[in-house]
Amino acid sequence: MNQPLPTLRGLPKRLVQDGLIDEVTAREIVATCAQKKTSVVGYLIDHKLIAPGLLAHVGSNGFGLPHYDLEAHDWERAPKGLLNESVMRKHHALPLLQKGSRLMLAMSDPTNQHALTEIRFQTGLTIEPVLVAHDQLAEGIDQMVSAQGRGIDEALGSMGEIDLGDLGNQEEEDEQDSDLELDPEDAPVVRYINKMLLEAIKKGASDIHFEPYEKYYRVRFRTDGALEEISRPPPSVAPRLAARLKVMSRMDISERRVPQDGRIKLRITRGKALDFRVNTLPTLFGEKIVLRILDSAQAKLGIDALGYEEEQKAAFMEALNQSQGMILVTGPTGSGKTVSLYTGLGILNTAERNISTAEDPVEINMEGINQVQINTRTKFTFAEALRAFLRQDPDVIMVGEIRDLETAEIAIKAAQTGHLVLSTLHTNSAPETLTRLLNMGVPAFNVATSVSLIIAQRLARRLCAKCKQPYQDIPDRILVEEGLDTLGIPRDEIKLFHPVGCKQCTNGYKGRIGIYEVLKVTPAITQLILQGGNSLQIAEKATEEGFCSLRQSALRKVVSGIISLEEANRVTKD
Repeated sequence: MNQPLPTLRGLPKRLVQDGLIDEVTAREIVATCAQKKTSVVGYLIDHKLIAPGLLAHVGSNGFGLPHYDLEAHDWERAPKGLLNESVMRKHHALPLLQKGSRLMLAMSDPTNQHALTEIRFQTGLTIEPVLVAHDQLAEGIDQMVSAQGRGIDEALGSMGEIDLGDLGNQEEEDEQDSDLELDPEDAPVVRYINKMLLEAIKKGASDIHFEPYEKYYRVRFRTDGALEEISRPPPSVAPRLAARLKVMSRMDISERRVPQDGRIKLRITRGKALDFRVNTLPTLFGEKIVLRILDSAQAKLGIDALGYEEEQKAAFMEALNQSQGMILVTGPTGSGKTVSLYTGLGILNTAERNISTAEDPVEINMEGINQVQINTRTKFTFAEALRAFLRQDPDVIMVGEIRDLETAEIAIKAAQTGHLVLSTLHTNSAPETLTRLLNMGVPAFNVATSVSLIIAQRLARRLCAKCKQPYQDIPDRILVEEGLDTLGIPRDEIKLFHPVGCKQCTNGYKGRIGIYEVLKVTPAITQLILQGGNSLQIAEKATEEGFCSLRQSALRKVVSGIISLEEANRVTKD
């Protein structure tokens, strides 16, 4: 039994009313297109039933939409990266011009409301449709896709060849991983992102910055603490690069108004995977995206590779071997505090100990340690995590950061009741850390009886061993002004080196090393805290007991030829 022909509406009805096609044929075309899930406009053009220009004219008059001639369009003003190829071809739609939050969109089917809804959702823009002849629109889409592909390919070509063979997703067997790949036409974007990630890993970068601006787009790596521009892809592909990174890190690709956080896990080789912590930030010209490379191997370097002086390492190991007390690591953001904490946890991580950490965020995964992610949105704070830990029979507790009095009081109570506590604070020096706790409102007695060791640190760039060169004829005035004469080293044995630069390094530097001051809370320091001593008095007493300041530690590495005097001044001089 034949199905009844559908009722005419929209464009087919208008075509019948204008006498361009008979009603029965129109109904049959609508039924066929519905069955095959194809466009009525495309069917009419493909079967040469109506000329493309005439069809656009009819649609314009019938639906009150502007009729636009693409031959007169200025393609330099077209937002080329706003929609990917699959969306443009699926809906036969082409972005022509963006002004603020409004987008002029070329279409050949005036009744395609689904296209308007989807593109409005994807772009977050108000859509202003214009009608274009079907054949013109097809050529325009081909031109746009070609331009986008060339821009990415040129950026790839400027970077040289990189082997991408081992780069893949660690969770490729997970069912959800099928969502991580974009459509085939976005292959240039996928290749470009993969190339950036692998190049950053090969260079030993710690961060990757994807930055959109009004007239250009740039990618920068932070290597050895300094940012370096690596690539400038065309600004038109900024939305596609952002979408790819957000899909990989499982963010909401439709949300562009607020910052988002995500994570990418990539397999580098069969035995090694790296995590990337991803953050987006809405800026004036698009979303800036920063990836922090989290290499768990950095936490397994061992204490000998971190740069501690022998007496500093001995003090750290002694504090780690205590069954209770608090070890605090302090310094500015990016000074290596996390690596120091994880190095200590790695030493403590045995089957006999129950270790729990509260972090925001969890940067490095370590087997055998119970790691907890803080979530302030659900009011799961450091203080709440600490309370929970104390009911879990802990031996060692690590708190990512002591930010307030409540967290400090719980951590100190744990340190006083048979637990070893490790944490961080943001202060400039080890002595200042003690007064910082006092200023937060922690009673002096609790500070004096709970804190056992404080480590203040910085990261300095290592001189490249292959190209560094010694300075000749260093004036005695320089030795005195810089404090090198206080190290107790004979004048003729002091040799300073400066960076040169070669193929093996970046501007004469390769890698970084820690600069530390390690303050033991001795009975004399304890007495001083109880008496209300300030940080200067604490530092003076510690120096009498052999304390080595950050400046002195840096100068020791200068005369050892590990870092330059300029680098020592950069990280330790106020």
